[in-house]
Amino acid sequence: MNKPILIVAALSALVLSACAGPQEPSAGALTKVTAGVIPIVDSAPIWLGKSKGFFEEEGLDLDIKTGSGGGAILPAVVSGSYDFGMGNTVSVLLARDKGMDVKFVSNEATTAGAPKSQAVIVPNDSPIKTPADLAGKTVAVLGISGSVDTTIRAIVDADGGDSSTMKFVELAPSEVQAAVEKKQVDAGWILAPFLQKAVAEGSRVVTYNFSEFSPNFTLAGYFAMNETIKSRPAVVESFNKALAKSVAYAQEHPDEVREIVTTYTKNTVEQLKSMDLPTFTVDFDMESEGKLADVVYEYGMLKQKASLENAFP
Repeated sequence: MNKPILIVAALSALVLSACAGPQEPSAGALTKVTAGVIPIVDSAPIWLGKSKGFFEEEGLDLDIKTGSGGGAILPAVVSGSYDFGMGNTVSVLLARDKGMDVKFVSNEATTAGAPKSQAVIVPNDSPIKTPADLAGKTVAVLGISGSVDTTIRAIVDADGGDSSTMKFVELAPSEVQAAVEKKQVDAGWILAPFLQKAVAEGSRVVTYNFSEFSPNFTLAGYFAMNETIKSRPAVVESFNKALAKSVAYAQEHPDEVREIVTTYTKNTVEQLKSMDLPTFTVDFDMESEGKLADVVYEYGMLKQKASLENAFP
C-alpha cells in the first residue's frame, strides 16, 4: 500500500532537485551561478570582482548576464534562469506584493558619492523648467513601475505638479539622449556616463530625482528567490562575500571602475574621466528605503503596505 506513495515521493524529490537553484559548493569544485545585471556604472563592482577572481576565491563560477532593467531580470530570477538579479526596490516590492517570494541579499551602490550622477533631461529649448512642468508630459525611464518613475512622480508632486497626468515609456539610458534631442519624448531619465555626454552636447537637467528624493538613495541591489536563500545558504553566503570584496575594491580603486565600465558599455576611459562615481557599499539605507516604500503604497501600487524586514537582508 505504501509503495506507490514512496515512488511518487521519490519522483517529486527528483523533479524538485532538477528545478532547484545552484547547488552548494563542494570541495575543489566551482559552483556555477548566474547573475543578471544592468550594464551601468552602479554594477561595476560585480564585473571587477569577476575579473579579479573574487568569486572564484569563494568557490563560484560567476556568469554575468545583462538586461535593460528589472523588467527583464526579475522574471529570469523567478523562473530559475538566473540565481541572482540586480533590481530596484520598487520592482522587488511589487513582485513580493504579487506573491513572488524574492528578497534582497546585498546592496552595491548609493547616490551618496555622486548625487548628480543621474537626472531627468530635456532639450535646451524645452519649456520645461521645473519638475512641476513635467506634469502631462511623456518621460523616458529605465523601467515602468520602478524606482526611477516613482521618484520622478514624487518630485513632481512635491513641486506642485500632478504626476498622475504623466506618461512614462521604457527606454535604455544609452538611447535617451537621442530620443530627447529628436523630441520623441518630452524628457528622459539618464545616468552616468551618458548624462555627462548629453549635457555637454546641449541637454539641460530638470531634476536630479534620486538625490532630491533621498541623499543616500539606492538605485538597485541584488536579490534572489527566498527558496534559494533558505535552501542554498552556502551559495548565498559565498556570493555575498565575493560581492563585498568587489564592492570594497571598487570603492578603493576608482580608476579601475572607470576602466571596467568600458568593457560592458560603449564608453571610453577618456569619456569617463570626469564622471563622478557613486558610493559603493553593501549596506542599504533603510530610511530612504522606507520613504520609497511609503510612496509606492500611497500611489496605490501595492495592495498592502510593504514589510521591509521580509524584503531586505
